[in-house]
Amino acid sequence: MRAMLIVRLGALGDIIHALPMVAALRDRFPEAVIDWVVDERHRDVLDLVPMLNHRIVLRTQSVPLVTRLRELRRVLTRQRYDIAIDPQGLLKSAVVARLSGARRVLGFAFPHLRERSAGVFYTERHDPGNASTHVIHKNLALAGALGSDVSRVRFPLELPPGGPVHTGAGGATDQGFVLLNPGAGWPNKQWPAGRFSAVARWLRDTPGLRSVVTWGPGDEDLARAVVDGAGGAAELSPPTTIPELAGVVRSARLVVAGDTGPAHLAAALGTPVVGLYGPTDPARNGPWSPHDVTVSRFSRCQCRYRRRCRVSTWCLGRLAVDDVTAAIAERLGT
Repeated sequence: MRAMLIVRLGALGDIIHALPMVAALRDRFPEAVIDWVVDERHRDVLDLVPMLNHRIVLRTQSVPLVTRLRELRRVLTRQRYDIAIDPQGLLKSAVVARLSGARRVLGFAFPHLRERSAGVFYTERHDPGNASTHVIHKNLALAGALGSDVSRVRFPLELPPGGPVHTGAGGATDQGFVLLNPGAGWPNKQWPAGRFSAVARWLRDTPGLRSVVTWGPGDEDLARAVVDGAGGAAELSPPTTIPELAGVVRSARLVVAGDTGPAHLAAALGTPVVGLYGPTDPARNGPWSPHDVTVSRFSRCQCRYRRRCRVSTWCLGRLAVDDVTAAIAERLGT
């Protein structure tokens, strides 16, 4: 094996879930070139993965589609890839994998694709197991198809030297601080801001922990609403790059979040997690440490894997503050 290409364009959590596949491939092919094509919006996270040789950026903002593909094709053809692997399962990721010119293009079998049309671009389709298989093990199945040992989950993340960005919370208490992340890529995954505020007040009054509210693009107003409702129990995180966010996450006592990138980053770094799940299945998308705790309403959800709820009774609306604080107490061992 001389060179292989991974195509996982985004987003943060999905990229994190694909990293154990990289570690397994590197163990199996220590001398191979392993490159990754990523959307420009998520390029920073791959800077934390030293096992990769090259990070190839797909420009997606303010660039016409034809221009993007021409640029990408020109870059990809500089390296002769033996294998391209598409764990994303979308038409656009499958097209990118095929543009690599690799002789073998690996993806999932049709029932496991997010868009079935992607399957026609693969030369090999692999079945990763049943639908509830955790996405990490689903991705590892593609490495297993190439002879990799997939018996363990390992995240090849290496944080830059130096401490995290200053939040003001690190010295507020000897007990440390908790990260609250109210945002999510889908509105259907976002627990109400007022309930996050109530959790922050409970953290201050019961275990005596300060809360820091993190936010990503487009989520600052939501994060501010959590802080404003917390009565001084929480503060807003400054803007962070992904490497800076990783440093803050690693320093936290606990991360409380929905099915979103910062929660998956925390789990990869070994920071304790309490996950809040509604339209997605924690068995498939949740933290993988047996010590982490999820509070789920997935069994009651009528809009599974939909960006927006379409019924009058929203599953995450049934998730009470007391349910979450009990999960936090359990995870912290208090």
